[in-house]
Amino acid sequence: MHTANIRYSPEDLAYTINHAGDEILFVKDEFIPLLQAILPRLKTVKKIVIMTDKTEPPQIKLEGFEVYNYEDLIRSSSPYDFRDINERTVATLFYTSGTTGPPKGVFFTHRQLVLHAMGLAISTSAPPYELSIKDVVMPLVPMYHVHAWGGPHAMFLAGQKYVFTGRMDWGYILKTISEEKVTYIYGVPVILYLLLTHPDSPKYDLRGLKYGNGGSAIPEGLYKLARSRGIIVINGYGLSETAPVIAQALLRASTLNWPEDKKENYFMKGLRQIPLVFLKVVDPTGKEVPKDGKTLGELVVRAPWLTPAYFKDPEKTRDLWRGGWLHTGDVAVWDSDGHIWIMDRLKDVVKSGGEWIVSTRLEDIISTHPGVGEVAVVGVPHPKWGERPIAIVVPKPGQRVTEEEIRNHLMQYVEKGEIPKWWIPDKIIITQKELPKQAQLRLTRRLSGIFIRMCCRLELYSIY
Repeated sequence: MHTANIRYSPEDLAYTINHAGDEILFVKDEFIPLLQAILPRLKTVKKIVIMTDKTEPPQIKLEGFEVYNYEDLIRSSSPYDFRDINERTVATLFYTSGTTGPPKGVFFTHRQLVLHAMGLAISTSAPPYELSIKDVVMPLVPMYHVHAWGGPHAMFLAGQKYVFTGRMDWGYILKTISEEKVTYIYGVPVILYLLLTHPDSPKYDLRGLKYGNGGSAIPEGLYKLARSRGIIVINGYGLSETAPVIAQALLRASTLNWPEDKKENYFMKGLRQIPLVFLKVVDPTGKEVPKDGKTLGELVVRAPWLTPAYFKDPEKTRDLWRGGWLHTGDVAVWDSDGHIWIMDRLKDVVKSGGEWIVSTRLEDIISTHPGVGEVAVVGVPHPKWGERPIAIVVPKPGQRVTEEEIRNHLMQYVEKGEIPKWWIPDKIIITQKELPKQAQLRLTRRLSGIFIRMCCRLELYSIY
């Protein structure tokens, strides 16, 4: 089963369908216009099955394809005797976007999905999740995003009630959380931001709700906003290549009695591997860096459910699996207890004067300014230092912030010794425009960076 990403451009969507060799497309009726836009480019598709909730299904003729209605097929079918399938048979395939080149295909076997579900079910039964059969779960992640992060498999395995919203209408979702007594939701940081800033949000009591955060580090300002509403936010981590979950902010016996401020910092940024996962932080030679909480390295991983290769791409596969470990491309540190702290993407750290500036740390600090709604920090070319950071700041609705205010806010952290002064961005751009939102939030900074680099070359900072 190839779960196609309907947020891709028509060109990339058609590319992935052709690259996968898909023969039958199942299409919800609302996506028929998108289907019609890409049909002339499809080379392998033979049959199309239309799915609809309408009592009168749409009558569609697509020249050159066999077209079926899903409900008609169900009504006319007889019980199917599933043959015994080897557990190592490939079950799913989907595509992940990078910053360059076409999307890359990753695939997983039935065995891998079962093992991942078991690992995730075990980890989310432990503190601070402590999910049980009494919990009601609402995924706020599309199914085409790494099996909705494996939640449907793991939560059904654990016997939890699952609530699907069907659409991303934040007022409707808040209402559904209340009516269905949802206890656990999960998604990227922007989902939490949209729920907390929706006009209807103050009407609802969200105390005790747990939010599993992933896709991107949660800004400290957003974390504090969630905590002020009584929401428990828990950090998680994974990649498309890892099925996806490999680490979460899990507590163990020795950390249960940590002071609350230490726990909160860990819930925002910290990680421990879930069962059956092995993690290391290594230097460019593959040697483990010291467990001092300071030395940066790349996070590498082994687990029984990692994609064995990029589909039909041996060259990128070799790079992914250097030295027998899957290379995540994420910069991290680890401490003496083995806790992992993701600092940045290797492609996103700002390399200034031969030293690394952690863009996510700057974003984190800027996000704590009371007037800041969104922020992205990117590196731009510099003739002397190689790269220098620039920050793009979107104020909260109805609020106003200035570049000077953001600089003064950052200087407070310089004076406390939390960041060096040379980390402060060369320019802070205030804009009322939303930052780019991609299904995978990691692309936000990259897209912003590309645009800012264009502006730098043209000296068009005033475009904001």
